[in-house]
Amino acid sequence: MSTTITAAVSRITGQPFSLETLELEDPRDNEVLVRIVATGICHSDLHMRNAPDRVPKPIVLGHEGAGVVERVGRSVKKVQPGDHVVITFDSCGACPNCTQGHAAYCQFLRRHAFSGARADGSTALRCNGEVIHSHFFGQSSFAGYSICTERNVVPVDRTLPLSLLGPLGCGIQTGAGAMINSLKVGAGDRVAVLGSGSVGLAGVMAAQVAGAATIVAVDLQANRLALAEQLGATHTLKSTDGDLLSQLQAIAPQGFNAILDTTGHDGLIKQAVAALAAFGVCGLVNTVSGADIHANILDLVRGGRSVRGIHQGDSVPEIFIPKLIELYKQGRFPFDKLIRFYDFADINQAMADMHAGTTIKPVIRISPEP
Repeated sequence: MSTTITAAVSRITGQPFSLETLELEDPRDNEVLVRIVATGICHSDLHMRNAPDRVPKPIVLGHEGAGVVERVGRSVKKVQPGDHVVITFDSCGACPNCTQGHAAYCQFLRRHAFSGARADGSTALRCNGEVIHSHFFGQSSFAGYSICTERNVVPVDRTLPLSLLGPLGCGIQTGAGAMINSLKVGAGDRVAVLGSGSVGLAGVMAAQVAGAATIVAVDLQANRLALAEQLGATHTLKSTDGDLLSQLQAIAPQGFNAILDTTGHDGLIKQAVAALAAFGVCGLVNTVSGADIHANILDLVRGGRSVRGIHQGDSVPEIFIPKLIELYKQGRFPFDKLIRFYDFADINQAMADMHAGTTIKPVIRISPEP
């Protein structure tokens, strides 16, 4: 059996999505069928659409879905029909990293996120008999319905609108988790965030929650820096790669305890490392630039400084996403200020607005709130 759905299909590299009628398989024993209420758009969706070889095409992208459980497979115990869920990244659950609580670093992450299929190589989508690749990040949520696994659905508070919550599954948890879980920012710390998109601004909000005394937001767009100030930044810099270090040093001559880079720009990262205090850490979350990073090894060794990669904010989504929701309910993590809503039919415009920087976090409304 199958379900007829509408989905945004990426068929040709670099070209707009086409809204098409597809057939979605019923959930298997360990799978969950979710009616998607809304899904955020992440820069990874843009890059996968535009990259010729990162994912197979045709494919349904989307990996910040939120919705209502419709059906569950026979072995599923975690959720039941009617539950409200945020969908996050999928993982195998059995490799050493997963079993030690580090599913964000699953050894088979590429298979679960980018293969366009289940772990066994099968896909869940068809269009008049044509195979359409599915399971992007274990969800492919640019669609009316999504097939997920029990591992990557997170039950959430029913009192909040689902249309707000999807970005918690990737971009928002990445920025917030980087500050709280990875860089372990604490009271009185000096931090900087390079790039004031949704990930960077989530980092700014999390740094304020953690009690950082100095929070510097860096970007080239004045409107984003103004929003960063509203969200907790104590300083903003409209900076280019040529003068960032001197500006950071003017704000914190003793150096920064933590710097989060969301740009992937090697020139900025090199200066960020130079601006670290002793034992400071520069965290890197941009996964699409592929830049080669160069740093002075002597500076790292003499100061005990380090540079580390961060994926999904080192979060355990079942624990971290409900924490972010509670902070939001308390008014301490207003991530809704990043969001602009679009109708499903306007998904290509939403993608263009995000690429242009006029929208920080586009969210596509797909079906009515329950």
